[in-house]
Amino acid sequence: MILEAYLIEWASMLLRWLHLIVGIAWIGSSFYFVWLDNSLRPPQDAALAEKGVAGELWAVHGGGFYNPQKYLVAPASLPKELHWFKWESYSTWLTGFLLISTLYYFQAASWMVDPSKAALSPSAAVAIGLATLAGGWLVYDLLCRLLIERSQLLFGVIFYGFVVLMAFVLTHLLSGRSAFIHIGAMIATVMSANVFFWIIPGQKKTIAQMQRGETPDPIHGKRAKQRSLHNNYLTLPVLFCMISNHYAFTYAHPHAWAVLALILLAAVLIRHFFNQRHKGVQQWRYPVAGALLLAGVAVWLVPVSLPAAKAGAAVDFAQVQSIISQRCAGCHAEHPTLMASAPAGLMLDTPEKIQSLKPRIIMQAVQLKAMPLGNVTGITDDERAVLARWGQQ
Repeated sequence: MILEAYLIEWASMLLRWLHLIVGIAWIGSSFYFVWLDNSLRPPQDAALAEKGVAGELWAVHGGGFYNPQKYLVAPASLPKELHWFKWESYSTWLTGFLLISTLYYFQAASWMVDPSKAALSPSAAVAIGLATLAGGWLVYDLLCRLLIERSQLLFGVIFYGFVVLMAFVLTHLLSGRSAFIHIGAMIATVMSANVFFWIIPGQKKTIAQMQRGETPDPIHGKRAKQRSLHNNYLTLPVLFCMISNHYAFTYAHPHAWAVLALILLAAVLIRHFFNQRHKGVQQWRYPVAGALLLAGVAVWLVPVSLPAAKAGAAVDFAQVQSIISQRCAGCHAEHPTLMASAPAGLMLDTPEKIQSLKPRIIMQAVQLKAMPLGNVTGITDDERAVLARWGQQ
């Protein structure tokens, strides 16, 4: 049992590290190319325009000068060496799927199932998670096919509504932590599938047409650019979902789906500001609106004061220590029995450590009821009430 938990910890650490590395490569290139596309200006040299160059940019970096050029459709002839940007996306999704499998699917009983929300078996919870990933892509792709030539704003509103609906459903079926992670994984699947099913195939079709001596159809580039722009807007929401597991005050809220919806909307508004700014347009109302949304959520989530304690004898610390020993120290101890090491390095196996972490214990176990994770140790409402009274003393 301990060896198995230890191996899972190692797998989690290495996969998370690798996922972060390749994710930085993918997001970095995505941000760069959207910035580049928005920053290009019509060429001043008539010869470049005659060659089909639609925009160019001069930049300096690392002591060197660069002159990227973008063709309206494609150059007259293909260069011998052509760099592709695809493995950053594929490796990010693959490492992410391995990570979510290691942390959630292989430990679904602890990390995904919340009996207070739904009486699910671990296998049912895993099935819901996998269906979310696949279903999210199918709905997104269908919306794109129906609306890509009509209104991007309408598409965005409908897809955002779908994401909010999924957040509502998942937060009523799975643990809050698992629900948030799966919303992020669903969006990340959409992004990677865009690269795999649309962006790269479109580029390959353009190249194949050129190799046959045909004039490339601009529709492939148009579709690829649109999907790439969608990926750019989805990046900040995905990143929040991926770090949300560290912040129980978001996913443990009774209306966690609404919390997530507002934060994701703020992220999109802020990203839109930067995309417009790269075009030379300063629209400050977008980041201001995003900041106000985040501030509103912060005010909304301010922890409420503990309810007045019922009349009775003061809680003895020995009673508190007994509860924490039974319900918390299985994970948070120098030598835990339920995990290979104490999460976040927090240990509650001595009176001194318990007293020093009192505010955090009260917030996580009483106010948010986020701990124990999935209530794996079966803490009762009466025991939480004892901790609440201790918190007031």
